Amino acid sequence: MSQKQRRKAKPALGRVLIIEDDPVLALALEDALRAGCTCEVVICPSMEATMAELEAQLPDAMVIDIHLADRNDGWALAELTDLIGTRRPRIVFSTAAPQEIPEEIAEMGAIFEKPYDPAALVEALCGEEQRGLFARLRGGKG
Repeated sequence: MSQKQRRKAKPALGRVLIIEDDPVLALALEDALRAGCTCEVVICPSMEATMAELEAQLPDAMVIDIHLADRNDGWALAELTDLIGTRRPRIVFSTAAPQEIPEEIAEMGAIFEKPYDPAALVEALCGEEQRGLFARLRGGKG
């Protein structure tokens, strides 16, 4: 593979759950994910649908809306992944109220306040895993 081909290759992300009850935003995120990286995308519009997917297979990444139509504690899904798996998926939170995410949960992934550009969220999710305060301020993992 030439250097030019390597630069154009999309990063592989694996299986991604989009946990979002707004169908327009969910589809925009799916389109942005498919344009930005190679992945399998599953949209979960409720906590119930998400639990069924988590029981079937732990994803490689999750976009979590913390306020779903059937529950207001979507952030608890991030905590749950620590209990049911041996590895934590990459996590990005999507919310209109970032202050409602408990501090210890917020450390699990980048937080995007609605409205946001889906492409920016995908860049944070598909990019190299970053750690530390500077990375967190840039939208990476803390």
